[in-house]
Amino acid sequence: MNRRPGVRISARSRLTLGYAVFLVVAGLAVLVGVYVVVRFIPAYPLITDDPSLRDQVTITARGEILRVLVEISLWVLAALAVIGLTGGWFLAGWVLRPLHRIDAAVRAVAAGRLDHRIRPTGPDDEFRRLADAFDHMLDRLQDAFAAQERFAANASHELRTPLAITATMIDVARRDPGHDHTVLLERLGAVNARAVGLTEALLRLADVDAVTAASVPVDLAGIARRAVADAQEEARERDVALDLTTCPAPVLGDDELLLRLTDNLVRNAVRHNVRDGNASITVGRDRDGSALLRITNTGTAHTAEGAARLTEPFLRGEGRTRRDGDGYGLGLPLVARVVDVHDGALDVTPREGGGLTVTVRLPGRVQSS
Repeated sequence: MNRRPGVRISARSRLTLGYAVFLVVAGLAVLVGVYVVVRFIPAYPLITDDPSLRDQVTITARGEILRVLVEISLWVLAALAVIGLTGGWFLAGWVLRPLHRIDAAVRAVAAGRLDHRIRPTGPDDEFRRLADAFDHMLDRLQDAFAAQERFAANASHELRTPLAITATMIDVARRDPGHDHTVLLERLGAVNARAVGLTEALLRLADVDAVTAASVPVDLAGIARRAVADAQEEARERDVALDLTTCPAPVLGDDELLLRLTDNLVRNAVRHNVRDGNASITVGRDRDGSALLRITNTGTAHTAEGAARLTEPFLRGEGRTRRDGDGYGLGLPLVARVVDVHDGALDVTPREGGGLTVTVRLPGRVQSS
């Protein structure tokens, strides 16, 4: 960024000058007031009746008083200017001291040290609140960069795996002319379909990341009914019972994104379940008027820390990435992003006895009467 040419004046210098000017102006106002009052002194000689003091009286009239007052005022204003500059310099340095720590932290972060924190001490004033806000921002940035690095590493690994498998199959077929090409083509087709599906999942996640606003009136209950209806066949194949309970839950959002969110959660509840398991889907409104979507399913046991990490890309219910089976480990990350886009809240907690309870809270739409 180009800066305008000119003399660089620090904030400390500006505060010092401002303090000194204020002090001088205040002193000048007082002296002017005194001068105005003195103007009302009667214009006659001021002579004492005591003969012994007549030789000591040097101010004998109003004009003489005003002249002396002006001379003294000039010295007083000069003294106030010196006091204002000196005291203002030290006072400004004391007031701006917390900014030096904030400036050092900004420079450290600009150099790549995202782990640097200000950790302010002292009174709970504006500077401390600013430093606390800056530390909070750095925490969010560090988490975001760490998640981005993990996503990039896992994405490259997941995309590289099918390519490596394809290269190996082709190399084996090239070395063995009598290889059954039918089996080879089937395996290549499966690996290629896997790579295409993963790429499409990454593109869907990128599409959601590009969304910044959505404001169409939508009923979350209707979306849940559509998602459950679409997942019924898969649930029957996996012997998972779906239980749906809905009440009207109007929100402002994107119908397609909210359907994708609900569909991902319902299918996760079905796929990461057990035989003869169940999944309960509840939609309604909370006490504060927000729309609530809660999905509880049976399944494998999770720790609280492990459940919280399930929103990271490529991390599945077993706590690790895998190359076989359904899904690509992008369902809950996509759900988390859709929730963020709608200014909502996502909570993933382990269920006692195994499985998860996923709660999505979205700002409710106020219905006009």
